[in-house]
Amino acid sequence: MLSPDVLFAFFAASLLLGMAPGPDNIFVLTQSAVHGARAGIATTLGLVTGLCAHSTAVALGVAVLWQSSPVAFAVLKAAGAAYLLYLARLSFRAGALPAGGRAPFPGYGALYRRGIVMNITNPKVSLFFLAFLPQFCDPARGSVALQVLCLGSLFIAATILVFFAVAALGGRLTVRFNRCPRGQVLVHRFAGMVFAGLAIFLLVS
Repeated sequence: MLSPDVLFAFFAASLLLGMAPGPDNIFVLTQSAVHGARAGIATTLGLVTGLCAHSTAVALGVAVLWQSSPVAFAVLKAAGAAYLLYLARLSFRAGALPAGGRAPFPGYGALYRRGIVMNITNPKVSLFFLAFLPQFCDPARGSVALQVLCLGSLFIAATILVFFAVAALGGRLTVRFNRCPRGQVLVHRFAGMVFAGLAIFLLVS
């Protein structure tokens, strides 16, 4: 088992990485700003479910296959970008609601699934885990696969803490924007631009 010092250093690094602006926390922020804090929490749970799959893939060595197969990598990126563009289209089509109305809510289950799909179809997450997690492993301390799973769990815990805070911030924004029709239009268009930007970033990176 890894030493407490290593685990603490890894957890601190994971918190800092979670706070750095990136596709996932921006995704949580936009969903919270449109549908409220609970929507951001549901999205976060979907994203961390995807992280569970990525950390397991790294522990089992499956991520190495994605890294060594340009075709599989490109197909997964294209699928992720297409899904993000679909979400962007939905956001751009959403307009202002009548006074006192609320944005059409897709349901917490749908938001959870969106988080999973977005994370799973981003092969860079597996490659990041493949590069980041093993740096803290020590073969002399037992199974490397178990160490990777332990570190992945710590990374997920740090992600939940940060993203729940982001969801709370987004929830406060939605109260302000939903007070006026123009605010509703702006937040939907911003969400659409975020989704489209993430799709382009995923394709060209």
